[in-house]
Amino acid sequence: MGNSEPRSRRLRRAAAATRSGLRRYPRVLTESVISPIKPTFGRSPASLLDIHEHDPLAASWLGHASVLLRQGGSTILIDPVFSRRIGMRLGPLVFGPHRLIPPIAPDRLPPIDLILISHAHFDHLDRPTLSALLSSKTNVVTARGTRRLIPRGFRHVIELDWNQSLNVSGVRVTAHEPAHWGARTAVDRQRGYNAYLIDSDSQRAFFSGDTASTDSFRSIERVDLAIFGIGAYDPWEHKHATPEQVWSMFRAMNAQRLLPVHHSTFELSDEHLDEPMQRLVRAAGQDRSRIIAPAPGELWSP
Repeated sequence: MGNSEPRSRRLRRAAAATRSGLRRYPRVLTESVISPIKPTFGRSPASLLDIHEHDPLAASWLGHASVLLRQGGSTILIDPVFSRRIGMRLGPLVFGPHRLIPPIAPDRLPPIDLILISHAHFDHLDRPTLSALLSSKTNVVTARGTRRLIPRGFRHVIELDWNQSLNVSGVRVTAHEPAHWGARTAVDRQRGYNAYLIDSDSQRAFFSGDTASTDSFRSIERVDLAIFGIGAYDPWEHKHATPEQVWSMFRAMNAQRLLPVHHSTFELSDEHLDEPMQRLVRAAGQDRSRIIAPAPGELWSP
């Protein structure tokens, strides 16, 4: 949108965001104090342990934007967030929304070769989850300016900026530019924010990260599995695409299958929890079979 966006539209958007925040944030902060949640995790479905080396491509949605991906002989974990509450931590308290679906237990996951972090927002970069996943055998690829947020103990932590590529853990990862922002707090907007294209010998997967509608992905082709966020658009459409916009971006890159994420897990916006998937299915129409809609923890493979 840039500086050419009319001032009146920016003001209307700011007013809508303020109203949305006033509807949710006081309640969330009160719940954070009177109903504190310890950073414990649940139990993973057994299917997560069934991603074996013979799977050329397999994926499991783990809630919100977290995806377990098997590709090119590597096991990849994208934006892992398994905490029961996310947000700023002050002593024993975490100030933020609580999880609405059961979390995953990190110790029930298979060995992870590579973790991809799209950006520093608390619902994508969760330090308690990353601490529980620490392994000297696991590489981490993250966005510019976010390396210091990653707990120490991983094999390598590598920052990747837009249009940069890296061969790591048996796959080639290329960072792309989504339409979003990368701040961890209100005062550190210098941090990066990425989408990722993941290439192996015979398969290609794409993870959009958080993004508004954008033409940035039109050059990406031959994608076997596209992973797009479809929620948190009301009133944040300028930063999170609507389901209809996601379907349009998916069609533009001529991807084979769409795995919708970033919905039904945390209350981050005003749309009903069921609305994003309903709108996406309507937008797909007769092509709705191209949408993968597993329950959290269920394993999908072509």
